[in-house]
Amino acid sequence: MNREDVIEHAKIALADELFAAKIYSMASRIGKHEATRSRLLKIAEMERGHAKFWQDFLKKRGVDSSKIGISSLKTILYALVLRVFGLALTFRLMEIGERDAAELYSKMLENPALNQEEKEVIKRILEEELIHEQELVEEESRFKELLDHVRDAVLGMNDGLVEILSVTAGLAGAYGNPFHVALGGLVVAIAGALSMGIGAYVAARAQRQVHEGTLGRIGLAVKYAAHVFKERVRRFMIDKGYSEDTSMKVAEESMRDPKLMSRIIAEEEYGLKAEKLENPGAAGLYTGLAYLLSAFLPVLPYFMGLPILPAMLLSLLLAGLALSATGFVIAISADLPVKRKMLEMILAGFGSAAVTFMIGRLLSAIFGVTVD
Repeated sequence: MNREDVIEHAKIALADELFAAKIYSMASRIGKHEATRSRLLKIAEMERGHAKFWQDFLKKRGVDSSKIGISSLKTILYALVLRVFGLALTFRLMEIGERDAAELYSKMLENPALNQEEKEVIKRILEEELIHEQELVEEESRFKELLDHVRDAVLGMNDGLVEILSVTAGLAGAYGNPFHVALGGLVVAIAGALSMGIGAYVAARAQRQVHEGTLGRIGLAVKYAAHVFKERVRRFMIDKGYSEDTSMKVAEESMRDPKLMSRIIAEEEYGLKAEKLENPGAAGLYTGLAYLLSAFLPVLPYFMGLPILPAMLLSLLLAGLALSATGFVIAISADLPVKRKMLEMILAGFGSAAVTFMIGRLLSAIFGVTVD
């Protein structure tokens, strides 16, 4: 890493720290819990301290840092996420930012061009960024149930958007009458919402029953035959890389606590966690409602009395914006590349719509349906 690379990385670090300080301050103002607000304000103050270090760092190398600021577009985006999705997804976003910062600082610490004093400060900043990441994970855990519901909602939104956009495009190609397209799309949207909601409920309920049955059997077996599972626990710990002595201590400790032993067996042997069992009713409700609401967007332009072509273009525009938002939420929730996921969602939705539109035109020609 040469001098130019060091300066470029320092500029990136400065911009990131200034941005992080602003977002943490914004997030603190909408936090409902005093402890959360206090923690976010503390992190914001530390980020400002990091930014000051990078300003001085660049100044020593003759670089004017006064023109390095915060991206207005990025700030608006994060502010929108805060207002629309709340702290849960914002914490996930900031967690990714802290991880990227830690990676950048780790690379800079390997650069021989930095003096020892600078490396010590950067090492301290790296430690604080890692602490911030952990604090965000802890705060995020308070929104576990909400994040689970976000997953169900995103599933419904994705299916609703793609399916109804495809249906309306196909009907537009077959009939060319906006009202017929709107009516057909609305019927499919309602049917799809019911189908998705019921399907999500049945799947979550069946899964919960299976998991509860397995956990119950484990708990009962451990209660009356804990000694049989002691060796299994010891092997699990050894497989994880713990020493023989530590593994045996964990196994012996679990013998004295049946709940602990049940939890170890359930997680290591069956991959089950009691606290992760999903609420079937909530899963069905969130999935069905999200499907219905998102499906209404591609249908709406056809109810507006517009000619078929403008209605179809507006339908594509609304669906494209919603697909982008859905891709954004999926990427943040699953820690995936945001731009790639958003583009993937748009291409999938528009590709499906294009194919069904052509099928509609083909069927219209085959069966002699008059297109207005």
